[in-house]
Amino acid sequence: MLDAKTIEIIKSTVPVLQEKGVEITKYFYKTMFENNPEVKPMFDMDKQESGAQPIALANAILAAAKNIDNLEAIMPAVESIGKRHVEVGVLAEHYPIVGKNLLIAIKDMLGDAATDEIMEAWEKTYGVLAEVFIKVEKEMYDKQN
Repeated sequence: MLDAKTIEIIKSTVPVLQEKGVEITKYFYKTMFENNPEVKPMFDMDKQESGAQPIALANAILAAAKNIDNLEAIMPAVESIGKRHVEVGVLAEHYPIVGKNLLIAIKDMLGDAATDEIMEAWEKTYGVLAEVFIKVEKEMYDKQN
């Protein structure tokens, strides 16, 4: 679980996510596909092109930030996203790839506003969120077998 200071920092980033979330996620996908082209087949390129995927991710990140102290509130979305992840074969080992590229995108897009404190808080938060997704998706994979 996250400490109170980390939760406070994440919640303080909500206005920035509301303003720049889609810009961050568009940059994130571009960066991830350049750095890790092996994950590209897992993504719907039509939704990338239309902007639907970056918007959906920005909304998911925003919801997570707003509810970081009450993750139960986002569990329906986690389960829905998890189903899609299982359909396309997302595995636990893919989460570090996403995390690394998401943190790069946040840092690059926010520049000096992305202080070390904010970046550390988002790194911790991503770790917690990834664990939630991995657990939910493992249960889904187990039910398939």
